[in-house]
Amino acid sequence: KGATSPSLWSLSDDEKRRWMQLGGDQPQLSAKYVAFDRENDDSEYSLDEVVYRAKNGGLLEVQHDMEALAKRSPEEWKELFDRRAARTVWPYGSGVWSKKEWVLPGIPDDDVVSMFEGNSNLFWAERFGRELGMSELWVKQCGNSHTGSFKDLGMTALVSQVNHIRRKGTHIAAVGCASTGDTSAALAAYCAAAGIPSIVFLPADKISTAQLVQPISNGSIVVSMDTDFDGCMKLIQQVVQEYPIYLANSMNSLRLEGQKTVAMEIAQQFDWEVPDWVIIPGGNLGNVYALYKGFWMMKELGLTDRLPRLCVAQAANANPLYRAYKNGYDTFEPVSAEKTLASAIQIGDPVSIHRAIRALKATDGVVEEATEDELMD
Repeated sequence: KGATSPSLWSLSDDEKRRWMQLGGDQPQLSAKYVAFDRENDDSEYSLDEVVYRAKNGGLLEVQHDMEALAKRSPEEWKELFDRRAARTVWPYGSGVWSKKEWVLPGIPDDDVVSMFEGNSNLFWAERFGRELGMSELWVKQCGNSHTGSFKDLGMTALVSQVNHIRRKGTHIAAVGCASTGDTSAALAAYCAAAGIPSIVFLPADKISTAQLVQPISNGSIVVSMDTDFDGCMKLIQQVVQEYPIYLANSMNSLRLEGQKTVAMEIAQQFDWEVPDWVIIPGGNLGNVYALYKGFWMMKELGLTDRLPRLCVAQAANANPLYRAYKNGYDTFEPVSAEKTLASAIQIGDPVSIHRAIRALKATDGVVEEATEDELMD
């Protein structure tokens, strides 16, 4: 039916789904885990395996079959993504699952756990931009989401994969995470939607009430720890080694697959043009690499013609990436994160430090810090 939109109300559910899929011969799309450090580690795993680290102990990432994706033209991909945007046909109306072939192509639609996340407003901050001497300042409002943060975008991908492998027989008793608030809220909501138990480790007295209420109300087991986020992260990594609990922190590269769709949405909302700069708050730093990966995939497959420059913004009281940037990335030292108003990024030993550095180098990016006075202003 090409680009002509039929009346969806007149179609059966099967017809609606077919209209939301690629036409013609379907390319055989696939994805797998590979070591992030491919130069020194050739390990790779199926996405259906419960694995968080590469053979040599480094991070993993999801690698897509780019040759298979390239069998469709950039125009075909753009038309498909535009056709799906914000529709009600399951699951393609979601901002994440409208890009399903680029996220997790092997999951059946019926295994997807989605609340139609994404499709958030790209807001022209005209008056604020004028104060800063900028005519084109836009704010991607990722917090306009089910639980109030961009973490929903990654959690729909991760919980969908967990739901998929549980249905195939893998024994996973619960999904767990350490959190400063946002991750636990997203995990609890998506696990509740899927009927999967969840457990969250939170630093005592360091998260907002709004984010504490959510895992409790969604039925999570909530453990308050007398430590900071980094201490909670160390504990959850020990727990998942001993019990059939699936790790949901951004060490798990599945979440980045959902979060990279923010980059795709930004380009799509600009009629497939790429902005000059993208400014990203930096805590555990997974989002920095996720957005870079989204922009990189679009450029590689011809939907866009360049990468934006990235700017990572850290709180001065929790600024390990900023310190590494200032010394040319020659060394990286974790810091003991001090209390900051930007509580969600109060992280001194970020898991995705090497991912972020790769993204910044590839985009000629910069890192800046904000003091507590600047945050108040």
